[in-house]
Amino acid sequence: MAKGSVYPSESRSFYDRCTGTHIRQVTTASARHHHPFFIIPAYDNAMQRMIFISYRTGTAQIFAEERATGELRQLTDRPDISEWSVHPGRNGTAVFFTAGTSGWRLDLETLEERELVDFFDAACKSKLAVKSAATTMREKGMVAAAMGTTSVSHDDRWWAVRFNIGKESALAIVDTDTGEHNIILRRDNIGHLQFCPDDANLLYYAGPLTDRVWVIHRDGSGNRRLYRQNVEKREWITHETWIPGRRELAFVDWPHGVRCVNVDTGIKRQVTTVNAWHAISNHTGTRMVADTNFPDIGIQIFDVCDGIGKPETLCYPFASSIGEHWNGPFPYAAGPVPVYAPQHTHPHPSFSPDGKYVVFTSDRSGYAQIYEATVSPV
Repeated sequence: MAKGSVYPSESRSFYDRCTGTHIRQVTTASARHHHPFFIIPAYDNAMQRMIFISYRTGTAQIFAEERATGELRQLTDRPDISEWSVHPGRNGTAVFFTAGTSGWRLDLETLEERELVDFFDAACKSKLAVKSAATTMREKGMVAAAMGTTSVSHDDRWWAVRFNIGKESALAIVDTDTGEHNIILRRDNIGHLQFCPDDANLLYYAGPLTDRVWVIHRDGSGNRRLYRQNVEKREWITHETWIPGRRELAFVDWPHGVRCVNVDTGIKRQVTTVNAWHAISNHTGTRMVADTNFPDIGIQIFDVCDGIGKPETLCYPFASSIGEHWNGPFPYAAGPVPVYAPQHTHPHPSFSPDGKYVVFTSDRSGYAQIYEATVSPV
């Protein structure tokens, strides 16, 4: 099978035996599958398609489930996709991804792949020459900057991409129409990125593991630390994400719960004390969903605003959730250390745009497959 191939629906439904939640298994082929990283939407806003990665052809390729029919459509056929860079556009017309040292725009109707920018070639053709040429798009390893995640603004106009220039990390903003781009920041480490859902001129990025929480304006101004980690207490701050409608950035204080900080006032507050692992808000900024680990007590949903965040178990993913470094104190106090944490073994739950579903990945069957759990209304 090749690009453009259509596979019959693999959808099957069952109920979580502990919570009674209705769950739909989206993929069943004997290969690895996963949806985008939890801070990246799996669906367009109209929920015409769910975008995911499948290895059923032998390499990581971008697929879509056409939700009207359930059919699975292969969107790419190339050997070099950075699988965690994939970011669907919210208007349903395109998917953005990196491959090699380039950023690409995939048209979802024609399947045309348009190279928006080559971060190596563009620099070499400019006056900056190789001093600003990309050497790699990701750090080595399995976590944080090694994943190579990207972010598209909520108006689909801007695409934030990080890459390496020698030993430095660089952050570029790309115009999704023209491919014009500017490097707005170079520093020691840049990890996950996310545009503020309420402000296309503002984005969060992860700095070094001991100093993660930073924000910057799209033009490169206003680069500042939003939250200072308590390194002496080995505070483990991770998995940051915006709460829509509140201009608050939430983050996991592992394993003590979720906190957030207002980007304008600096006011901090506790959201929940459950051992949330990857936690993200719905599109209205009222509820969060999170997987859990050490112990795994299932996927939890809790209120964002009530200051209590009492968790309610949605379902049990039974994913292997590999990453033994999470079962202990902050391991990065003396700098980065190699860890074994294959990301496709983590549930990474996130809400659908309408808030009616939570998509997650689980390798409960022996292969990582994609699932969609139905959320009970409040």
